[in-house]
Amino acid sequence: MQDVPSPSEETILSGTDEEAAQGVQEEIPAAASVSGTQIGAGKIKTGVQVSRSLSELSALMPALGVSLTEINPVNYQKADPAVLRQMGMEQYLISFITAERKYREGNYRDALAEYNRSIALKPDNADALEGRGNAWLKTGDTGRAIEDYTRAINLKTNRAELYNYRGFVYAGRGETEKAIADFTQALRLKPGYADALANRSRAYYQSGDYGKAIDDCTLLITLEPENFAAWNRRGSSWYAQQDDNRAIADFSRAITIKPDFALALHNRGNAWHSKGDFAKALADLNSAITVDPEFAAAHASRDTVLQSLNSD
Repeated sequence: MQDVPSPSEETILSGTDEEAAQGVQEEIPAAASVSGTQIGAGKIKTGVQVSRSLSELSALMPALGVSLTEINPVNYQKADPAVLRQMGMEQYLISFITAERKYREGNYRDALAEYNRSIALKPDNADALEGRGNAWLKTGDTGRAIEDYTRAINLKTNRAELYNYRGFVYAGRGETEKAIADFTQALRLKPGYADALANRSRAYYQSGDYGKAIDDCTLLITLEPENFAAWNRRGSSWYAQQDDNRAIADFSRAITIKPDFALALHNRGNAWHSKGDFAKALADLNSAITVDPEFAAAHASRDTVLQSLNSD
């Protein structure tokens, strides 16, 4: 099944540019992941087709003297509906495999048409509902994505990834309480689920519950010590609690892991400014702008620091 589409790697402001100049910026959420492949916070990628487990589909695919691994969707990248039909495969499964291929190619409209056909023939096909939810999300229809994830959840109540997917959409819609509830359920079903921790930590941050954001980031860092975005998010939470020293320590760790992490450089610069160390603040903000010359918040923050220096 596909990954839920992830956002582009760009900063988002905690408020207006002016407000961002006075504070730190939070990292964008992690892409939701699927079973067997995790994409941690900050390791931001575009949507990728991920191999499906053999366990759910192998019983549905007639071997007919052919090696099953050669025709299973995990490896069969050019599924020919006519060939599959000759092999005796049911049409709902042919449509599902075709939809998966269309999705993988980035042809989401045609993928939706094939998912629709598969679901019409087999309404309780949770895999097709999950795939169609991802395709709806790719086309920007978050309402229908939520509907399909919910239907899939009702069929597969123990699949943690589905709650994480739906929570990801709720968070993007600003429905933070619902998002947190879904991420929490995902973690109940799958303790140590790094992507759900990453997503919940950001939802807590957005809701202003910085203590819980810190707790989730700390767990995530234990699981993924090199997760630079988790260090940045925890630093942002410390900063929001006016703990500049811990914020700087976490931003510094994020920068050590990823030296060109403009967001963490910007955030540490603002934390240095908060402590009154304008020289270090200016150095960090200049570095952030060197990495990303179009980083508007870093320019605004640097202007603030320069004003502070000129007023001395």
